[in-house]
Amino acid sequence: MVDQIADSTAGEGHELAAEAAVERARELAARPGRRVLGITGAPAAGKSTLAELVAQAVPGAVVGMDGFHLAHSVLEARGDVADKGAPWTFDAEGYVALLRRLVAEPPVAVWAPEFRRSVEDAVAGAVLVPPDCPLVVTEGNYLLLQEDPWTAVHVLCDEVWFVDVPERLRVERLVDRHVQFGRTRDAALTRGTEGVDAANARLVAATRGRADVVVVLE
Repeated sequence: MVDQIADSTAGEGHELAAEAAVERARELAARPGRRVLGITGAPAAGKSTLAELVAQAVPGAVVGMDGFHLAHSVLEARGDVADKGAPWTFDAEGYVALLRRLVAEPPVAVWAPEFRRSVEDAVAGAVLVPPDCPLVVTEGNYLLLQEDPWTAVHVLCDEVWFVDVPERLRVERLVDRHVQFGRTRDAALTRGTEGVDAANARLVAATRGRADVVVVLE
């Protein structure tokens, strides 16, 4: 990892509450140069919420892995719409390339894509990371996945945190999200407990032990 914070709290699997995690992020951002903090966890664990909390407190910018979803039209043509959200439905090489730009010296302005659930597609050049931004928070499911090219993500981040939340709460949030964007509650529950989201959650859960910090959310 890039110049990891060397203090008594560092270490694989160390658990922190959200407030302590924010303080840790402030310490990271205070170090010279632009720093990149990764936040991972299962679908609906609270990654985006924690990322925004950290970015507002530091302050910093949030760059989501979801901006590298393959276009919905591409997934339709490939017959992969039902698997949308699985690792192979992302431009992982593009995501790694963006992270390389973010950690390059000297820091430059970087425009990143953003995934918008209202249209179920990514929008290019939607998030500006200015040259003087001290901390970039990047969040997504597969930051600790041990498959190329995903393996480069942990190396390019100063730290990667895993968000842990009670499973029942996570599934409730996930179902509510799918209902909000048009699925029936039965379809949302099936996707979240038996379908692709459940499979993705199991895959992500297996990466927990590789995290530098586990952030426990209630």
